[in-house]
Amino acid sequence: MGALDYISNFCTVTSTRSKRKPMQTVEIKVKMDCDGCERRVKSAVNSMKGVKTVEVNRKQSRVVVSGYVDPNKVLRRVKSTGKRAEFWPYIPQHLVHYPYVSGAYDKRAPAGFVRNVVQAYPASNAPEDNIVSLFSDDNVNACSIM
Repeated sequence: MGALDYISNFCTVTSTRSKRKPMQTVEIKVKMDCDGCERRVKSAVNSMKGVKTVEVNRKQSRVVVSGYVDPNKVLRRVKSTGKRAEFWPYIPQHLVHYPYVSGAYDKRAPAGFVRNVVQAYPASNAPEDNIVSLFSDDNVNACSIM
């Protein structure tokens, strides 16, 4: 916000300026079969106001849109091309504790990705962890035990 904008806020009686949307990255899963599908989706999203970049990855069926946009409007625009679309439902596999649990593993997911589902985290107070920490170098009382 520049100095003139700051001063003009004090001078105007009513402000009709709308608040600018924050910069966002929207990831959408879109089934694309050919170059024509890819081109149609990319041109539909590029024509939206506020879009800065559009990356289309047909192999992963993924469209990444960056800019000052509303995610729901981007999804609606992609669906208006006649393609089935949804928000990107996957996360990288290395971020999940149990990637092969039912509901997380998806055969249609791109390589290295699993579905983003709520999972139980491994218990950190397991008995074997307590035994291992008894004889650890980090344990101050390890010398008295030995």
